[in-house]
Amino acid sequence: MRQRQESGAKSGTVPSSVVDLSPWHNLRYDIPAALVVALVAIPLCLGVALASGAPLMAGILAGIIGGIVVPLFSRSPLSVSGPAAGLTAVIVVAIQDLHGFTPFLAAVVIAGALQIGLAALRAGGIAYFFPSAVIEGMLAAIGIILIMKQFPYAVGFDLGQFGSQEFQSGPSENTFSGIFSALGHLEWGAFLVSLVCLGILLLWDAVPSLKRQTWFSGPLIAVLAGTFLNIFFHAFLPNLHLTSEQLVQLPLTHSIADLRQLFQFPDWSALGQEQVWIVGITIAIVASLESLLSIEAADKLDPFRRRTPLDGELYGQGIANVLSGLLGGLPVTAVIVRTSANITAGARTKAAAFLHGVFLLLAAVFLAGLLNQIPLAALATILIVVGFKLAHPRTFRHMYHLGWSQFLPFVITIVAVLFTDLLIGVGIGLVVGIFFVLRANYHSAIELQEEGKGRYCLRLKREVSFVNKARLARLLDSLPVDSILTFDGTQVSFIDHDVLEVIRSFEQSAALRRIEVREKGFDAPLLRAAV
Repeated sequence: MRQRQESGAKSGTVPSSVVDLSPWHNLRYDIPAALVVALVAIPLCLGVALASGAPLMAGILAGIIGGIVVPLFSRSPLSVSGPAAGLTAVIVVAIQDLHGFTPFLAAVVIAGALQIGLAALRAGGIAYFFPSAVIEGMLAAIGIILIMKQFPYAVGFDLGQFGSQEFQSGPSENTFSGIFSALGHLEWGAFLVSLVCLGILLLWDAVPSLKRQTWFSGPLIAVLAGTFLNIFFHAFLPNLHLTSEQLVQLPLTHSIADLRQLFQFPDWSALGQEQVWIVGITIAIVASLESLLSIEAADKLDPFRRRTPLDGELYGQGIANVLSGLLGGLPVTAVIVRTSANITAGARTKAAAFLHGVFLLLAAVFLAGLLNQIPLAALATILIVVGFKLAHPRTFRHMYHLGWSQFLPFVITIVAVLFTDLLIGVGIGLVVGIFFVLRANYHSAIELQEEGKGRYCLRLKREVSFVNKARLARLLDSLPVDSILTFDGTQVSFIDHDVLEVIRSFEQSAALRRIEVREKGFDAPLLRAAV
């Protein structure tokens, strides 16, 4: 226990038993964080909807539903849910294949119902099978993506992909070329806004007295400063004033009729189409995996190191997707970008995620005109700082010091996520991680030692599976004639049938090589009894 507390102190975490973590006692932290996340979420929701080929309001609706509904059922203290960039490729193809957005909404309802079923089957535990190095690599990759993807917006170059995490930003732009294009189209007004916001964020992190502020966080002050600076440009330096394309663009509502037009409803007749069910199953699988991975990553970022019950998370995501599909929203998942921004802004409980959804709702109905004054450069700068914290150099140093078995899966996951997408990259990292696990087991499960002249001991450790079959056969073949071999099973808990076949075959041929075989540490004649 003492060792655990010391490691927590070194990593900057706080024992949760020391702090009252009830939502009502932490509103002074959660409300400012919720405001920041809502401001960041608005362009992200719109960007995901735009990239998905869906109505813009579908992204906002998904953000509202994910923010308000999921925290009511999930026990994750800090994760934030909404439309995810990782699903854009699936959504674009699905809307085209189903010939419209309303049949797609029926597929979203199916996906939510399937997620509820997965929760009932307790399928959330699948996230525990992803190695820590892969999760760390996923976080670092997202951090690098945030820095590269948001840099163009920080200097005033609009790629129309604010919410995208894809390597390819369009037919002629990718993540890297977008940076160089942005440098060639630098807008000094946006650049100055970014510098001011960056200075505020760095100052807030550097000065302890500012970090202890509860109702005013660095990101919130940065957004306000960037907005007022652009208003100043409009009044006194019109050449630096940002255009509407460089600001948040939230759809305006002027009447009850406008509000009604924000909603679309599923085409239930599409349930008879096989393709609708295929899309629903695909969304359920992809959204569930992305949510579980994001929750696992959020728990790693939580300064109080709380653990989230994953089955309850699937249940909350399922209910949110059913409602989102019924009202005309995009699929909902837990999203690590908004979650990271939430943690960076100082949130402590799930009240921040809930209030972020409430603020999105209020913004969509009442405050769209006011929020449309916020420069994208200010929000991009916040995300760049979030990205740097996720991909901090000390993370790379830490993973390197853990050894190649941790560092290589970490780096390969980063590269794979950068050049593909989140789920494919994590899948590649998982394969590499499993390879190193098997490699470690390959060398450590069986050990051959010479205990004297002509006397050998072959120790079987822990679990010996078919993975160890080739190494075992090679070691047995290497034994010299006229020797004595002892099979030591004092440390073994399981022996695979394939391994037993190799041992039985060796015992039958050992006499031909004048090798005497003995057994030690087996409670029963295990080597001979297995069929």
